[in-house]
Amino acid sequence: MKHTDDRDITITLGKDRLVIQKRYKFASILNDFLIAVWFLMGSVMFLYPDWVKAGTWLFILGSAQLLIRPCIRLAHHIHLKKLPESHWEM
Repeated sequence: MKHTDDRDITITLGKDRLVIQKRYKFASILNDFLIAVWFLMGSVMFLYPDWVKAGTWLFILGSAQLLIRPCIRLAHHIHLKKLPESHWEM
């Protein structure tokens, strides 16, 4: 893994490169995707009595991940405040 600048993450896989731009937006989208997966799987598990407990844990996991959403946004804003004052226009 290689950082090309503060915003981009480049992962080299043989001859191919995966470039992740806007890492906070990427993290937010990935988090939202995982929340949807946990809730969908939990909902399906509720259809089968033997799987209700596992489905409940997936709902708990998805709910906990909902707490991550504002943390990602906050981390983005804190990151922006770390820039030197000369980069800010008044």
